[in-house]
Amino acid sequence: MRGSSRLFYLRVSSQMSTARTGVLPTRRRGRDRVAAILDAAAAVFAERGFDAATMTEIASAACTAIGSLYRFFPNKDLLADAVFSRYADSMLDTLDVLVLQAPLLGPEALAEALVASGLQQRPYRDAAVALADERNEGPLLRKALRASIRDKVGLILAAATGLPATQAARMAPMVLQAMKAAPVLLREGLDPEAVVAEARRMIACYVAGSMQPACTAAGR
Repeated sequence: MRGSSRLFYLRVSSQMSTARTGVLPTRRRGRDRVAAILDAAAAVFAERGFDAATMTEIASAACTAIGSLYRFFPNKDLLADAVFSRYADSMLDTLDVLVLQAPLLGPEALAEALVASGLQQRPYRDAAVALADERNEGPLLRKALRASIRDKVGLILAAATGLPATQAARMAPMVLQAMKAAPVLLREGLDPEAVVAEARRMIACYVAGSMQPACTAAGR
């Protein structure tokens, strides 16, 4: 993450975690256990929401002792913070890689990479949405993260198309909506292959069209 939205996100995250501490694992076994706990917590939060989820069922889903769970995450709020941060960091790191790769990608390859980036984060994104809906600080964090992701997509589009940064920034919200549409539609039980193909086509056609002289002139 870079820019003001990144700083805003980090500041809010820091405020959320003040005075809440857990044990940080130093060994591989401990890190693997924490990863399993976060995966389980994401699944439980996505299915049941923050309020209904319990630390006991999260520990059971992670196949770990409740004592180990509380050792790493002394309370549910801290665990929820970690799940949200894991999604934010992973999504933004993925987009950072795409910023570097974008100059080598045509519209179709770029569309495929953007849609894939959203689908790869789907389990944690579902949890992040559930957490943002039920926690007091959720809307603020969600707004900050959305701005950070939008900024990254704008950088990716500028790098891929050679368009002015201002035009790429205007295009970013539209592309982001198409990226978000695929996971949402998959939850409704629609054909996965068709949903993914249409999301890719929407982005590829939009990006390719924006690179045409008439579209570029109209966007100024």
